[in-house]
Amino acid sequence: MAEEKRQFPTEVIDLPSKGYFYPDGNPLSSGRVELKYMTAREEDILTSANLIQKGVAIDKLLQSLIVGEDINIKDILIGDKNAIMIAARVLGYGKQYIVEIEGEEVNIDLTALKEKELDLSKFKKGKNEFPFTLPNSNRKITFKILTWGDDESIEKELEALEKIGAEVKHEMTTRLKKRITSVDGNTEQHFINTFVDNEFLAVDSLAFRTHAETVVPDVDMTYTFTSILGDEKEIVVPMTTAFFWPTTK
Repeated sequence: MAEEKRQFPTEVIDLPSKGYFYPDGNPLSSGRVELKYMTAREEDILTSANLIQKGVAIDKLLQSLIVGEDINIKDILIGDKNAIMIAARVLGYGKQYIVEIEGEEVNIDLTALKEKELDLSKFKKGKNEFPFTLPNSNRKITFKILTWGDDESIEKELEALEKIGAEVKHEMTTRLKKRITSVDGNTEQHFINTFVDNEFLAVDSLAFRTHAETVVPDVDMTYTFTSILGDEKEIVVPMTTAFFWPTTK
């Protein structure tokens, strides 16, 4: 597959994490990923009704575009995946992304999106685990940055809950259980799950989620544009169906 991909032009993409949170020896620790340009073959993936229905079309697309059989896509951090997705869109259909904001057509330049500012010197290279003391209960937890594989697992769990008719989707607690790696030194998943379900105070949950975002490498999806009335507005770039399925007009 790697040889086949190299028959097409490729670009090397810098990851927001700079490879900092991947273990030594993992090819992603280089902080870069090689992507091939999208072809009509990838458009087959994007237009596959079966893949779209299953909600995996984008994942299959990115998997097809990443060069290197030694890269396990499930290891890719979510923020790095976002950067890869944006780069793939630019290489495939160009940098202009047109969306409608408050009834106005806005032409977004995807190459203007920058990485979130993150001081990597504060962290230990090669380790995806971070300590945090909950401000209200004073309990000590460790947590990780979620990966592509983690996100996939979360979605499957949420789908299972939906199938059995769960009244509440439990999306927040499901994500917290995947993200927290220990509570007061205890790494057992059952212990973590019990803590999240019964002991994780809302005030501490909010403080944790706010703090956790400060260590996550990602693309800053805020974009500033000038409206037709001349006002400067800042928006969070919406991921509509036009992102990978732009119109032909």
